[in-house]
Amino acid sequence: MNQEELTRIRDDLLRKLKELGADLAGAASVDALRNGPSEQLFPNMKDHTRDHFAGEITTGLPHGQVFWEEDAEAVLVFAVAHPKDQPQLDWWCGEIDPPGNKRLLAISKGLRAYIKELYPGVHLYSKRYHVERGGVYLKEAAVQAGLGCIGYNNLLVTPEYGPRVRLRAMTISLPLPATGPIDYDPCASCEKTCIRSCPMHSFDEVIYTKEETGLEHLPGRNGRYYRAACNQMMLYNEEHAKEGLMPEVCDHPEKIIKYCRGCELNCIAGADR
Repeated sequence: MNQEELTRIRDDLLRKLKELGADLAGAASVDALRNGPSEQLFPNMKDHTRDHFAGEITTGLPHGQVFWEEDAEAVLVFAVAHPKDQPQLDWWCGEIDPPGNKRLLAISKGLRAYIKELYPGVHLYSKRYHVERGGVYLKEAAVQAGLGCIGYNNLLVTPEYGPRVRLRAMTISLPLPATGPIDYDPCASCEKTCIRSCPMHSFDEVIYTKEETGLEHLPGRNGRYYRAACNQMMLYNEEHAKEGLMPEVCDHPEKIIKYCRGCELNCIAGADR
């Protein structure tokens, strides 16, 4: 299959993802993502707080290592917008997936059906959210797919919605041309209101350096993001969740977990959307 045909297929699949409900979509090369910065950093992380998923590894690989299907050649990355006025998209009703996750899952299923019908013989693999269960490092994949850049808040920041998006990915057995990365950096001239708003001061100190890690791409761009502090807020959110109803998710009262989005909601990028 020549490059022109691969580009046509890629554009068709990205169009279909948006038709199914994705607000953003792009493609990245598996080769560009293999052993990426997050995977290289993982063994040297200062604290693996909340990495209880290590006890639930389904890939058979070491903790933090990405599983790539043998014939996977490209990654399709897509996102749905998560605006300020729709916080419930990321609210957990007990152990039930949030509405935003359900929307992403429906998009994945729709694309699988589309490929099965129009492109027989092409393999598409839905990736789980957690790397330990077969996922990929979504933010890195999104950057390589041209959806945005990593901000000082350690989140993917997109031109259209800032960091207010939810991501998923699928791998495919075709070497689709990448749609990124792009030349976009809203953080270069901002006042960093996002990181100053963190209630846990997760960005106050340098945790990782280029000299120590050998990496150019560091958490929070300059090595100041401390995951363990951020995770303490997540634990607090879980412990203080109040019981309530989410009719669009379940028909009985459950604890509604509303995770902190301070650094996300206080980012000025894409705020006009």
